[in-house]
Amino acid sequence: MLNTLRRIIQEVASHQDFEEALQLMVKRVAKALHSEACSIFLLNRRRSEYVLIATKGLNPKAIKKVCIPINQGLVGLVGEKEEPVNISDAPKHPRFLYVPHVQEDRFSAFLGTPIIYHRQVLGVLIVQQAEPRRYEEPEEAFLATLATQLAAIIAHAEATGAVASLLDNYAEPKGASTYSGIPSSPGVGMGTGVVVYPLLDLEGIPDRLTDDIEGEIQLLEQALAAGREDFRVLGERLYPNLPIEERSLFDVYQRMLDTSDLGAEIVRLIRSGHWAQGALKQVIQSHVQHLENLDNEYLRERAIDIKDLGHRVLAYLQRNERALLQYADKTILIGEQLTAADLAEVPEGTLAGVISVKGSSSSHVAILARAMNVPTIMGASEVPIYNLENKEIIIDGYYGQVYIEPSALLREEFEKLAEEERELDASLEVLRDLPAQSKDGHRIALMVNTGLGGDVGLSLAAGAEGVGLYRTEMPFLMRDRFPSGEEQRVIYRQLLVSFSPRPVTMRMLDIGGDKALSYFPVEEDNPFLGWRGIRITLDHPEIFLVQARAMLRASEGYNNLRIMLPMITDVSEVDEALRLLKKAFADVCDEGHSIEMPQVGVMMEVPSAVYQARAIAKRVDFLSVGSNDLTQYILAVDRNNARVANLFDSLHPAVLRALLQVVEGGHQEGRHVSICGEMAGDPAAILLLFAMGFDSLSMSAASLARMKWVIRQFSMKKAAKLLQEVLGMESAVMIRCHMELALEQVGLGGLVRAGKR
Repeated sequence: MLNTLRRIIQEVASHQDFEEALQLMVKRVAKALHSEACSIFLLNRRRSEYVLIATKGLNPKAIKKVCIPINQGLVGLVGEKEEPVNISDAPKHPRFLYVPHVQEDRFSAFLGTPIIYHRQVLGVLIVQQAEPRRYEEPEEAFLATLATQLAAIIAHAEATGAVASLLDNYAEPKGASTYSGIPSSPGVGMGTGVVVYPLLDLEGIPDRLTDDIEGEIQLLEQALAAGREDFRVLGERLYPNLPIEERSLFDVYQRMLDTSDLGAEIVRLIRSGHWAQGALKQVIQSHVQHLENLDNEYLRERAIDIKDLGHRVLAYLQRNERALLQYADKTILIGEQLTAADLAEVPEGTLAGVISVKGSSSSHVAILARAMNVPTIMGASEVPIYNLENKEIIIDGYYGQVYIEPSALLREEFEKLAEEERELDASLEVLRDLPAQSKDGHRIALMVNTGLGGDVGLSLAAGAEGVGLYRTEMPFLMRDRFPSGEEQRVIYRQLLVSFSPRPVTMRMLDIGGDKALSYFPVEEDNPFLGWRGIRITLDHPEIFLVQARAMLRASEGYNNLRIMLPMITDVSEVDEALRLLKKAFADVCDEGHSIEMPQVGVMMEVPSAVYQARAIAKRVDFLSVGSNDLTQYILAVDRNNARVANLFDSLHPAVLRALLQVVEGGHQEGRHVSICGEMAGDPAAILLLFAMGFDSLSMSAASLARMKWVIRQFSMKKAAKLLQEVLGMESAVMIRCHMELALEQVGLGGLVRAGKR
């Protein structure tokens, strides 16, 4: 059964046409379970009904014509129960719904299982048989397992618009289409959809039609020519060291990329209306599938070569595609998994919103979007992103709603909301030059997190007292190579000069996890527990030293630099990093530069560091909590995984107690303790951090005025009372509700909405 299941899923997943793939699946499942009928019903949420999409055994003319209300029939029962329903004589069941067109009254045995993805029912998979009987447990387990695999395929098809096109017969009346995701950066975004396609991923390329056939053919021919040139150059370089039979491979690859070989097949598909990337995917996958099914091992291995050729051509196609990308005056940037570089490439002042299929409110892109004050929705797996090019879109970043082609009335409502936001921000401008000071005179420094050059003006205008976290990986992420020492020095110098005499805390290069460099790939099964942060730079001291020297040279004459070490898990890592920093300092001084040794601190973001807070504090000048990763590691929740995003909450009691331990350990050694994670910009959390005794908080520039407003409305005595109250609570939900109520009671209810994530 397991081998059968694997074959079915592989065959369906590799099929080019989604509707045909589902029809193929019902045939294979019916055969595997020796059933006379197998059918797939997909849920149309907008009309609250299940639509028959594929069947083997029922009336084929009923496909896409018969729908069953969500609360009726045995199909509806499976969806309601969210578990398999196994009935020996279905027509006698009280929930049996007779639908004349379906012709299922001749079947007695019924087994249905829900198709569930991210806790949402996507549809129902059923098998039926004329003979009255209950399906056996192994058969039920087989169908349930198959449904879980099918769920991922359907979810991907929903994201690419394939499901929506299948349900065209049931399109809702004209008006806005509404979808949900994870609210990740608050605010209202209104603009035009601009879709960024995934790079170097044939599987992720959607099927898309084109009106510019000649233009697509021209892009293909350019990409094929570039690929042939690559192999010509590689062949010439390697010829002297290769046997004669191996040299011929490069000639074969060049011929395969000729317009009369693979190119001709791709052109034929383009002329039938497909865009170049989709046509390339279909041709490559067809050849790969054929080779992988052969008995000859040598020929099966050639499938890898075909994939490589496809990726090489796709890289050039996408390079051309990106070069031709047209941004709107108000761009809603849309993609399957957007990167920091994608955001940075949008012309300044035109990014109005962000929608990403993958990721959560704590992923790196969401953090950057909040820093840029751009409304963002992550984990939008239902949104048919590839159908949104040039569509009018509204993003509600407070509650995670996406509205496509909104009505005039809906647009007017959101314009009013956006205006209210602008008025609130304007009313807070008077706080710019006032301190973050409680009613009873206790002060705390408010700093900014930054990583983009454009943040500087916004940060200074908001009244930032310095930079609590500068993400130095940003210049690395935006290049196709490591930036030189001089390039880094210029970037760091500009930041230090702009904020002088305010302190600027620069984090040493923190890559890995969800911050991958295309030119320094790190392939790991579990990247968040793997080679990342200080682990990489200590293993590559040449990277560490080049960056450290650039920082030190940039600080000459200003001396407002502070250096922070990321992903520290052991004091030995601190000792080694300090040794390298002292070496870099000595080198720069030997070059004749007049500089001071900057303060050095550690980013506290893993549980082992929390338990060694005092030992670490003895070695450095300050501690700074990275609440995003610390929460992730304490709660064992991947902050980029939309499936578990609802479990990620920094107000969890375990996280709060860890924060208290860091503050206590740092202060016992007389060290400055700060927090630079997104928690610092959460209005429900800031009073607790204030009461814990943090010396400074660092957040996005957009959050500064609002957090200052919260602090100025409370006394330290009241904040301490709230902290003691929540430390006795047992869940993040209880704590968050308690803190939001406290804000409401002093008239800060508007911030509760603005703080929704």
